[in-house]
Amino acid sequence: MTVFDRINDWMFNDALPFWAERGVDHRGGVVEELTLGGEDAAHDYKRTRVACRQAYVYAHAKMLGCENADRVIDHCLKFLRERAWSDAAGGFIKTTDRDGAALDQTLDLYDHAFALYAFSWGYRATGNETHRQWMERTQDAIETHLAHPSGLGFCNDSTKKGWRRQNPHMHLLEASLAAIEAGGGARFETLARSLCALFDEHLFDAERGVLPEIFDDSFQPADCEEALIVEPGHHFEWTWIIANCQRLLDVYLWDKARALSDFGEGYGIDRNSGAVFNSVTDKGAPVDGGSRTWPNTERIKAAIARFEIDGDDPSAVIDESAGLLLDRYLNIEPRGLWIDSFDRLGAPLAQTAPTSTFYHVFLAFAEILRVKDKFV
Repeated sequence: MTVFDRINDWMFNDALPFWAERGVDHRGGVVEELTLGGEDAAHDYKRTRVACRQAYVYAHAKMLGCENADRVIDHCLKFLRERAWSDAAGGFIKTTDRDGAALDQTLDLYDHAFALYAFSWGYRATGNETHRQWMERTQDAIETHLAHPSGLGFCNDSTKKGWRRQNPHMHLLEASLAAIEAGGGARFETLARSLCALFDEHLFDAERGVLPEIFDDSFQPADCEEALIVEPGHHFEWTWIIANCQRLLDVYLWDKARALSDFGEGYGIDRNSGAVFNSVTDKGAPVDGGSRTWPNTERIKAAIARFEIDGDDPSAVIDESAGLLLDRYLNIEPRGLWIDSFDRLGAPLAQTAPTSTFYHVFLAFAEILRVKDKFV
């Protein structure tokens, strides 16, 4: 069985049926985590972003021919509209309890980015006009409650405290591109272009060739030791997103995206295992030499972006990273589950399987299947 056959089998025969059965909560939304035996881990809260991510997975799966995906799409997006949304707060709250009652009513940019992503994919997959309306409503909430007073980017959340972070802006750019592909129009193109400019002028550190995680209030590098730590997974993730900006917007930032990918490949990979380090210094020294699932999926996406723009053969990265995922992270019973993190020696660290991981794995594997006939 080829790596492509293994990927297809895991996605459509193992993971999608498994999470449709075990990961959906009949009280609304999805469970936060499962045990490594595949049972509900029984957390007493639900994060809004997790339902968003699962809605995306099944919307994308529907577009790839998965039967019975509509039930999960509708279930997740109904939870977002009826439980996670707060008219009083004017947006999506951060967490609810298991029955959908409000817990943390903070409006978080990361959550809203994934809500926009979920409704965009939901609309694209189903054509349901309600999802189109909620794309607009989500963006209204972002602009009303999370826009930064300076006009430069957005606040991390409605508390407007702490360092400003690149990560929610990255996912908002990803979501704005999904909205464009769903036919969202000029509003989302304007948003995407503004976020491209933010990356170009503030987030990418041209002197060091890296992407810092945190910034001060004016989007200058934060003056603290944490600002010297970078995540190779985010370098790879931005590479893939910037490639899509070039495809959809004709925005050319590829030299900077390539530099991020070069840094990740040069300093972010454990040469013994092929796993992507969780974090390194801006000079490339490992800080957290362990590896969660998601940085390895993002390496795959970056390699595919480089293939489509530069013509670089992605086979070696796909063989190494997809093989590692299939053999280490996803090689667990019941099939369709995952062990989310390992230490540098390859020993498992995770005690539960986060539902939110499916977004990363499904997207990377879908990208492999999308391009495989172009280079095999």
